[in-house]
Amino acid sequence: MKNRVLGIIPARWGSTRFPGKALANLAGKTLLQWTVEAAQNCPYLDGLVVATDDERIAEHIRSFGGSVQMTSSDCPTGTDRLAEVIKSGGYDDFEFIINIQGDEPLISEETLGKVITALKESDVPMATAATVIDNREDIINPNVVKVVMSEKGEALYFSRSPIPGSKEGLADNIPYYRHLGLYAFRKEFLLQYASLPITPLQRAEDLEQLKVLENGYRMQVAIVEDKGVGVDTPEDLTKVERILCQRNTCSSLAASSRH
Repeated sequence: MKNRVLGIIPARWGSTRFPGKALANLAGKTLLQWTVEAAQNCPYLDGLVVATDDERIAEHIRSFGGSVQMTSSDCPTGTDRLAEVIKSGGYDDFEFIINIQGDEPLISEETLGKVITALKESDVPMATAATVIDNREDIINPNVVKVVMSEKGEALYFSRSPIPGSKEGLADNIPYYRHLGLYAFRKEFLLQYASLPITPLQRAEDLEQLKVLENGYRMQVAIVEDKGVGVDTPEDLTKVERILCQRNTCSSLAASSRH
């Protein structure tokens, strides 16, 4: 069917900084369950599946009624895992595919909606998200990926360095944007994307999305309010748990479950 959107959450057990992160306890649920349930509440999605190569994760998803598909352990990136799901068949009635990070339990339906809409209302093969950076520390932090865009809102470049720059250092009177790792694809381009070779700028910046631009493809960027609070380390769990409880989405008993 035309315009149907499939959300895929790639999930793996291994993580350099946080092994077993997907099933880490967060306010009485796992990190992955929070993310799945947040995505399930999004009216812009017509389907949602978790893609994993780990039976522990698969069993957990089934335990609360989620949909899961096993993939091979040879997928080097989450995008490759998405492509494997699509190649497996059974998804002919979906035109758009959105990659939702499994460590983003605070992902909002507004953010998902803006990225999906940006793709649907353009003629580009791919869309992503960015948010305004409101502090100097993030601008100069190489772990915070920056993006600059054309006047049409299409990505011009992604970098770990502060972009744009000036002769004096940081540019004045112009916003800096943090790139959020949320990608929406036209289905046929997802399969192309996964097969694109590694490119020089991608290797230099260690940013997979640069191969899209280096190969001449366009990418629309949706500007969102979401600040992209994810979980990369065990310490991040406490920060995210505090936000969840401030939203009254977990009880005080669950909030104290690990303390």
